Amino acid sequence: MLVMVAPALAQDSAFPMREAPRPETTNGVPHVQIDVQAIPELSEEMLRQVAEFPGVVLGATRVSLPGAVGFQLGSDVPIAQPQAIVGGREFAHLHPDGSLHASLHPDTARAAIDAGWAVAHPWADQRAGWEGFVMIYTPTTEAELDVVLKLVRGSYSFITGELLPET
Repeated sequence: MLVMVAPALAQDSAFPMREAPRPETTNGVPHVQIDVQAIPELSEEMLRQVAEFPGVVLGATRVSLPGAVGFQLGSDVPIAQPQAIVGGREFAHLHPDGSLHASLHPDTARAAIDAGWAVAHPWADQRAGWEGFVMIYTPTTEAELDVVLKLVRGSYSFITGELLPET
């Protein structure tokens, strides 16, 4: 079964149902997964691909835990959804456990949650524009990484208003 969504300012998305059980997460901040470890090769591949997005610079996060890698938009990249960014020009970040926080179009976020790929951030209902702020679970296989990267591409497209080509 696929969960479909075609939101404005985000890529059309169809997410397969995630087969692995949902990891447990904390209910507050810091919002982290419990007892989940990253697979270094998958995290490295994710960072390699995200670094190729136009205008993205990887660096220390401005809004998360020490050791997280922020996905920062350069000053020359337009921001179509500034209200959806949690801090600075960071549209997402990768935690040391391999999970990510990302700002998605609310319809995309709902589809990802429904398909088992994400959970709403505890603050998602605290401020207008954060309705699509989610934690995307740690990928544990290359197939899962493909879906997670699709979500990260969707975050970039939502925030910038620029579509990235599907890979």
